Amino acid sequence: MAALSAKNDVFQAIADPTRRKLLKLLSKEEMPVTVISGHFPMSRTAVSKHLRVLADAGLVKERKVGRETRYKLEPEPLVELKDWLQYFELFWENKLSALKLLVESDEQDV
Repeated sequence: MAALSAKNDVFQAIADPTRRKLLKLLSKEEMPVTVISGHFPMSRTAVSKHLRVLADAGLVKERKVGRETRYKLEPEPLVELKDWLQYFELFWENKLSALKLLVESDEQDV
């Protein structure tokens, strides 16, 4: 199964709501898995699996401090996501402009 051995990309990594919450949590400070798992209604093993997916995508870095592993957000890979979403902003802007024109024209008809 090549898909299992391949590293996760940013899009796969953020697809899961738990992993998105992990990213938000880690955006504030570096934390060990014991502290991180206290924020989630799941086992430490489950949290570690989510952290592994994020690490494989380059979204979190881990470092050993004594016997514990600490995790922190690495935001650089999110640029790929930002660039992809930026393309679609054109469509959002066009829809908002059209809505503005529609609302303003309705106001003039009143």
